[in-house]
Amino acid sequence: MIGHFPRTFSNKAIALYFGLLLLVTLLFISHSLSWYWMVFGAVEVCSFFYFSCTLPLEWSRLSDKAFEKLIFRVSLLIRLIYVVLSYYFYLGMTGAPFEFGAADVMFYDEMGRYGHTLLSKGILKIYPFMSDYAGGLEISDSGYPIYLSILYFLTNNSIIITRMIKALLSAYTCVLVYRLALRNFGGETARLAAIFCMLIPNLIYYCGLHLKETEMVFLCLLFVERADSALRDNRFLWKKWIVAFSAALFLFAFRTAIGLVAFLSLATAGILSSGRVVSRWQKAALLFILALGLFFSAGSQVFQETQSLVDSSGSQSSNMEWRSERTGGNSLAKYAGSAVFAPLIFTIPFPTLVDIEGQEDLQMIHGGNYVKNVLSFFVILSLILLLFSGDWKRHVLLVAFMCGYLVVLVFSNFAQSERFHLPALPFELMFASYAITHLRASHVKFFNYWLLVVFVANLGWAWFKLAGRGLV
Repeated sequence: MIGHFPRTFSNKAIALYFGLLLLVTLLFISHSLSWYWMVFGAVEVCSFFYFSCTLPLEWSRLSDKAFEKLIFRVSLLIRLIYVVLSYYFYLGMTGAPFEFGAADVMFYDEMGRYGHTLLSKGILKIYPFMSDYAGGLEISDSGYPIYLSILYFLTNNSIIITRMIKALLSAYTCVLVYRLALRNFGGETARLAAIFCMLIPNLIYYCGLHLKETEMVFLCLLFVERADSALRDNRFLWKKWIVAFSAALFLFAFRTAIGLVAFLSLATAGILSSGRVVSRWQKAALLFILALGLFFSAGSQVFQETQSLVDSSGSQSSNMEWRSERTGGNSLAKYAGSAVFAPLIFTIPFPTLVDIEGQEDLQMIHGGNYVKNVLSFFVILSLILLLFSGDWKRHVLLVAFMCGYLVVLVFSNFAQSERFHLPALPFELMFASYAITHLRASHVKFFNYWLLVVFVANLGWAWFKLAGRGLV
């Protein structure tokens, strides 16, 4: 088994990135990226592929406990350094410690400060007040403002301490990835997956933002890890199930679709998991509890919001039409839709390698999206390997959660939005690690073909972004 990202693959991925960046810059010189976005991208790509190749070998002799402690400490250190650096970077670039075009962030910050004021007055049931203050606030939009209100209350509105807490949650997410992958795929895959999670630029990037993605990813991993552990135990351990169900319910307060996927993936695991992994009585008990929960939740506000989500699934075409006609929009966006997104869902979004006004955040994280483009080959390969070997029945919960969420994303209005892909990213890293540790010589040529596809697709994407705005 290969316990690290192969050096030849690493060198090819890095070389392809610089070749792609150079060609795009020369072809579209008047719309080339600023030098500092190029630096961000180079650091993101080179550090990920280089250390994914070297660290698994250097840390291979550590015991499981020592590795887990080390992965947490290094992940936390990387994220804390980035939180501080990004804080002052944004302060210098925008005049405020928030990212470019921070519309959602300013709303969350305002709601957090208002919630802090309510808590300071001894008002604990702050949701009704926050809803009135915001002119109406659905359950799925309430979780993060309430969470932020508590943090602001405890830290006296400290933005940087709030982000340090994000770094802590993100670092522990790497530990959860390790535990989950270790239980499902074994030590070699688990260590590589944890290192991927530690290094992937996208997860680090969101620690420096005031968006809710870091907390959502943590809750997703907490839910799946505890549920997977409980399912595989012949005893019905209430503590594990209480944590798993609590995390799933909290997800509804962050994004309805993820809460829905969490429970559907659990039901799928209860039905399709191998009898060697989940006993019949565990399956029966789980399905009974889920059916009971569905019965008692019928008519609730969460149930109504879930129904609204299902009813609005056909609005994608009108949304893409709006994106093509809005000011600064891409006139070619109207031709995109689920038929385009579905085959690419493991790979998109493609990195923004050209200068587009108002897309500074996408330019900043373009290296992370390129890394995801490359790794998606291994995600797809892992699903093929699991399907033909029949081993997918041993990992139904993971497959169902990742694929279920991505299917929802395909038919949503946000299939092309980078931040909406984040909840599936740790699972994609686990499956990519599984494929890498099970590579055969015959797979190498297909990886070379994939790099060519990535090159052509990114070149076309750069043209698409400019042509749709009449810039070329």
